[in-house]
Amino acid sequence: MTESSIRPPVAARRPHTRSHHGDVFEDSYEWLRAKDDAEVVAHLEAENAYTDSRTAHLAPLREQLFEEVRSRVLETDLSVPVRRGAWWFYGRTEEGAHYGIQCRTAATGDDWTPPVLEPGVPVPGEEVLLDGNVEAEGHEFFSLGAFDASDDGTRLLWSVDLEGSELYTVHVRDLVSGERLPDVIPSTGQAFFTPDGESIVYTTRDEAWRPDTLWLHRLGTPVQDDVRLFHEPDERFWMGAGITRSRRYLVIGLGSKVTSEEWLLDLADPKAEPRVVWPRRDGVEYSVDHAVVDGEDRLLILHNEDALDFELVSVPAAEPLGARRVLLPHSPERRIIDVDCFRDFATVEYRREGLVRAGLMDLASGAVDEIGFDEPLFDAYFAGNPEWHSPFLRMTFTSFVTPPQVLDLEVATGTKHLRKQTPVLGGYDPQEYAQRRVWATADDGAQVPISLVWKRSFGEPGDGVRPVHLYGYGSYEHSIDPGFSMMRLSMLDRGVVFAVAHVRGGGEMGRHWYEQGKELSKRNTFTDFIACARHLVDAGITTPARLVAEGGSAGGLLMGAVANLAPDLFAGILAGVPFVDALTSILDPSLPLTVVEWDEWGDPLHDAEVYAYMKTYTPYENIRDDVRYPRILAMTSLNDTRVLYVEPAKWVAALRHAGAQDVMMKCEMSAGHGGVSGRYNAWRERAFELAWMLDVLGLAGD
Repeated sequence: MTESSIRPPVAARRPHTRSHHGDVFEDSYEWLRAKDDAEVVAHLEAENAYTDSRTAHLAPLREQLFEEVRSRVLETDLSVPVRRGAWWFYGRTEEGAHYGIQCRTAATGDDWTPPVLEPGVPVPGEEVLLDGNVEAEGHEFFSLGAFDASDDGTRLLWSVDLEGSELYTVHVRDLVSGERLPDVIPSTGQAFFTPDGESIVYTTRDEAWRPDTLWLHRLGTPVQDDVRLFHEPDERFWMGAGITRSRRYLVIGLGSKVTSEEWLLDLADPKAEPRVVWPRRDGVEYSVDHAVVDGEDRLLILHNEDALDFELVSVPAAEPLGARRVLLPHSPERRIIDVDCFRDFATVEYRREGLVRAGLMDLASGAVDEIGFDEPLFDAYFAGNPEWHSPFLRMTFTSFVTPPQVLDLEVATGTKHLRKQTPVLGGYDPQEYAQRRVWATADDGAQVPISLVWKRSFGEPGDGVRPVHLYGYGSYEHSIDPGFSMMRLSMLDRGVVFAVAHVRGGGEMGRHWYEQGKELSKRNTFTDFIACARHLVDAGITTPARLVAEGGSAGGLLMGAVANLAPDLFAGILAGVPFVDALTSILDPSLPLTVVEWDEWGDPLHDAEVYAYMKTYTPYENIRDDVRYPRILAMTSLNDTRVLYVEPAKWVAALRHAGAQDVMMKCEMSAGHGGVSGRYNAWRERAFELAWMLDVLGLAGD
């Protein structure tokens, strides 16, 4: 049987109508939503069988790609230790093992220089805290959620998800005796110890999968006796919690897409009750951290009240509504992202000219000393700094061509100490690769940045037609920052140019960039991506026949939209866990995450204008029978709670009914939104996707 003679599954069309605001839509594939129905499961399995058959010829290439990434990765490796209290905590991996192993070793006195750990060399005094491979035994899926040691180092908590549902079960171990404690807390989100190590703070979700309640569990007591610390009834708001680095306050954060509110519980006062910092006001977002300035307890509040790109102020901790001292004034040239307080200074991360910048800020004056890097495109951020006071600050630096570097910034001198760079086996030379940014002109004149990465030996982009892999996202103010990828090297080494379209709806160019790509301006996201693709064609970098597009989740909606708007511009489209039936989902408040999404997309259930606007772009409703679609591959997971499997299942069925000739879907039957678990499984899944893209680009034989 030839590949062309293999017939795809045909989903039955069954009467089902959806009616809102006087509009009636015939949704013939809605029956596929019945996840536990044997006929639905059989259809998904038939889709997988069809995809397996259609891609069988790519099996050798998939194996080659898998072995390529495996040959580059140092499979037995260790992370740079992070000091917390009297211990150095680190993780390690072992060749052939899917999951990481979490360990610690004792620290000595005031020595803050992390011990140098060598792969394969025993670590003196190593204590294995948790072996993910042992925890995962007997399970098809495993995800480690919370992982926290008590401040005194005597207890450990961790949580696991064995289904991909993002509901985690908390376990506790006594690190002195090595015994597991009887405390087991099911169906949690966040979880962490109180500073005294005697209790666990954790969140739970409502029926719509929204974290809405904060609990306190005292070790050794029944879970049913846990104390409810806080509950958020508004379905638009998610809850999160954490303890300030000073260990003074428990911070309870509540946030919708456009509004936030934070409450503080003073851990120094056993009789204290949570108190609000600033009462919520629609459209005002803020976050809080605790600082001590000249002996006074202060709160640093990062907010957007009359400050589109945010402003940082300092207020008395005892009177948060009192006089504000502006530390970082609002500037349209700088989108302030994050502020973290330490004993003697704060770290600041902000976005300028499309890139993240990082610096140290004086707590009293707000003066910032920016940390410089010498690459044109890069990402740099602080991570792994749990201590209130330390002579070093841990940072990560990377770019499209530079493997991640772990740096310790010496606070007193500004000196950067390289502690580790992710090794790339096989002789990787970053000078053989290049990166730069070009700009496309959108339909309304906006200048849209495009990041390009390529291997120099194939020539400059534009010196001849090249195969191009164009990636996009464009929602939730999420930015696609420069980052290194082991698997991407397999594409670059075959002559593919990797491109990122930094379209509106993302946050690369500031808050206005996000505002112009959401709600009733959402179509800008799609037309920006098309403008980027056309720029690459018009600049002579590629042609439609050598251009493949990729996006996942909300980026999958982007893929579905551009497939309808400009099907002749792409040879292939890879849509990962794609949000392609967005209108159906956003209309149903009983579905997970729907109500909280109304601030991002609009509320089509109650607003006829929003309904009509969304219906002009949602991929499922706008499938066309008058065009030739490019090759399409949709990737999804049965247990995904964020974008349900039914969305791509319906989309693929409708595309085929409209005459699309080469459409496939692969559904993982035991995974969630993030796909399969285990690093080797993840490499194989990505190898599957890359092999398909290389086939689309005519490079499967290379």
